[in-house]
Amino acid sequence: MLRVQNVTARFGEAQVLRGVSLDIDAGEVVTLVGRNGAGKTTLQRCLMGLHRSMEGRIELDGRDISRTAPHKRCRLGLGYVPDDRGVYATLTVEENLTLPRVTGPDAWSLAQVYETFPVLAERRRQSGTHLSGGEQQMLAIARVLRTGARLLLADEPTEGLSPLLVQQIGDIIRTVKAHGVTVLLIEQNVHFASTVADRHYLIAQGRVVESLDNDEVKQREHELLEYLGI
Repeated sequence: MLRVQNVTARFGEAQVLRGVSLDIDAGEVVTLVGRNGAGKTTLQRCLMGLHRSMEGRIELDGRDISRTAPHKRCRLGLGYVPDDRGVYATLTVEENLTLPRVTGPDAWSLAQVYETFPVLAERRRQSGTHLSGGEQQMLAIARVLRTGARLLLADEPTEGLSPLLVQQIGDIIRTVKAHGVTVLLIEQNVHFASTVADRHYLIAQGRVVESLDNDEVKQREHELLEYLGI
């Protein structure tokens, strides 16, 4: 579904990504694992067309989107949940959900969102920023699904959440996958990643240094935690 070939990216004179290549099949959940500053967020921003100082090739369903504008990538099925979640403080939960334009045939209806995320239905009249951190993360993910995204990019959705909320986010990702949505997840919680993902790319200093399956992650969890400084 997604193919990234030899992508490099810069911030001014600093090179952040150095020839990153990876592949993601439809229906997979794949994580990008690495220390802060390794280039994970920059890679996701390159995939969405939000970081323009980039070279290399990005293909979605065999189509070269390397120079495609961000809004057109959304229409092709890409959806992005940034690490700050991007919830609009002046809008209610329901307004946050209905504001984005529906861009694809796979868009979730509001009824489907409320069935999958019942807490959002309960709080639909509340301001988006009056939700807990976990509820805001649910809202951010649900809003992207409302647009019709087939490939969801999520940047550290469990950061700062309690263990119970982390478990809920895991349930959401598994539900999203069951609905046929592909997920590329940035995650430093290696144990959590191994419970939701099919495969993992370890990124260091702007390069993909290893591709790991879940068995390898579980066998090397202690080593990976030391490497990540966790």
